[in-house]
Amino acid sequence: MKKEYLTLDRIEGSLLELSNLHRVSYGEVVKIISKDGKRSEIGQVIKIDEDRAVVQVFGNNLGVSTKNTKVEFSAHPFEIPLSSDILGRVFNGTAVPIDKGGAIYSKDVYNINGRPINPSAREYPRNFIQTGISSIDGLMTLIRGQKLPIFSGSGLPHNEVAAQIVRQAKIADEGGKDNFAIVFAAIGVKHDEADFFRESFKNSGVIDKVVMYINYADDPIMERLIAPKCALTAAEYLAFEKNMQVLVIMTDITSYAEALREVSSSREEVPSRKGYPGHLYSDLAALYERAGMIKDSEGSVTLIPILTMPNDDITHPIPDLTGYITEGQIVVSRDLFSKGVYPPINVLPSLSRLMKDGIGEGYTREDHPDLSSQLFASYSKVQETRALAQIIGEDDISEDEKLILKFGDEFEKRFLSQDQNENRDIKETLDLGWELLKILPAQMIDRIDPKLKEKYLGDNNGD
Repeated sequence: MKKEYLTLDRIEGSLLELSNLHRVSYGEVVKIISKDGKRSEIGQVIKIDEDRAVVQVFGNNLGVSTKNTKVEFSAHPFEIPLSSDILGRVFNGTAVPIDKGGAIYSKDVYNINGRPINPSAREYPRNFIQTGISSIDGLMTLIRGQKLPIFSGSGLPHNEVAAQIVRQAKIADEGGKDNFAIVFAAIGVKHDEADFFRESFKNSGVIDKVVMYINYADDPIMERLIAPKCALTAAEYLAFEKNMQVLVIMTDITSYAEALREVSSSREEVPSRKGYPGHLYSDLAALYERAGMIKDSEGSVTLIPILTMPNDDITHPIPDLTGYITEGQIVVSRDLFSKGVYPPINVLPSLSRLMKDGIGEGYTREDHPDLSSQLFASYSKVQETRALAQIIGEDDISEDEKLILKFGDEFEKRFLSQDQNENRDIKETLDLGWELLKILPAQMIDRIDPKLKEKYLGDNNGD
């Protein structure tokens, strides 16, 4: 039952305080209406103390006073209508259409906070998602139902990488995109960034399989906290109601965390590391843990959150806590970017913890695990040799070490580098890896089963 109150106790910024309330619930949606009824805003109950409550307004506070405002309690949490018609649509951070396509009409409405997944009902992720990017598919394979973040920095091409993944991603074992959908959440982005994503999806012909939730940088701060929840709710609907394989890409999680810090400060909460609230970990976990697969359900939710590390600091609270929750990370390198490598993914600090269970015979190819291990080890040796060459000079290193340096240059030039529109399948990626191993001395290829070495290298096995 809706309830209306006509007097506020206190207004401070975007926070409203009321008292003498009756049966108000935490998280309940509130409508704030000006005295003349011409202006209104949406808010949410964020604190309850006996018969008192604090309401966080999503937009501005309308310039109201304590006595010229009507507050209407809706008696339900923040919910959004969902149907199959959301595919190909663009919404703002509160799930209101902004593409002139009309409202979504559905009898089914869903709480944006999601439905908790019973841990015993989770299915262990197995099959891999092919992104068409060799460094990801070959060395840090994305598994269906996984949460694998991209750690980037300001000015690096993480948006281009995200757009390329959206254009090219597919469930390889199902042979296409018929049952594949993308949910894209942009949090605190500039208008030109949002336009870039929209045009990229439209020009590549995947727009009909993409649902976009866009929160612009000049939108209200509270919308940044709502947008990823709306996107994940849509993903859960498509996955578990419509049995689709859903890939969720969210950028930028740093904007989400900054919004949390700002809202927490306005609530006068005790700050934790670098001013972020103490509940930052649980807030991030509440988003990330909505990815996964459920037993007896054909659908899945795979999550790629993108975050820009302040000052490229991977120990910053946002990437640090994200690393605890997720199953690996993809690290975008400023050094590789300065060399002209695209995508500039630094494979050494990157990993996919679920990769081992979704590659190999029956999934990708029987040589994938050994090949991946060998490429990692060899590229690690490249870094050591480059450091040595800087000290003693490249002319004074051994012939084997010169081959190692040649491998490193070719690895970055041919394996890591590819065009933004180049879509490599997994077979092409693995074959390229074997071709590069032929550069190395034979004694360095020590992480591959002899049978596989004979099959893929033959007589030319690094001699």
